[in-house]
Amino acid sequence: MSAPVSVAFADLPGLAGRDLGVSDWLSLDQARIDRFADATDDHQWIHVDVERASREMGGPIAHGFLTLSLLPRLQDDLLRIEGADKVLNVGVNKVRFVNPAPSGVRLRLRQTVAAVEPRAGGWQIVSDCVIEGEGLEKPLCVAQSVMLALPAAGSEAAAAHIVK
Repeated sequence: MSAPVSVAFADLPGLAGRDLGVSDWLSLDQARIDRFADATDDHQWIHVDVERASREMGGPIAHGFLTLSLLPRLQDDLLRIEGADKVLNVGVNKVRFVNPAPSGVRLRLRQTVAAVEPRAGGWQIVSDCVIEGEGLEKPLCVAQSVMLALPAAGSEAAAAHIVK
């Protein structure tokens, strides 16, 4: 991974169409899968019963929503917004779990900024995201991430930004 792209709040629109590169690898181990199962009360055997999953399907797989939930963590490796007071996750579009994530896989994010538009006193950033699994031919998850970057109250960026 290279250094994260660093951009000033006012310059965010210039990111539209830019490939931000790939994040560092992050391990998706069984302990993380088990914690996610506890947090969501989703203890389906394909995720948490290592013996049965190994016997019947080659090993346990992570919850698709666990893979998706790692998106903000992985995005932190790729983009720094100078002058933003808050960067909020607004949602995701077009989510697809393309390939199961086997326990123990290392994953990373490949991200391209699709659009940056004024919204709610800040900038809405829509990014095309592909979460890849190391050594896997197909991606684990593809989604469009929607974030809202807001300037610090009273800042020059806040005063200059058009609210829509």
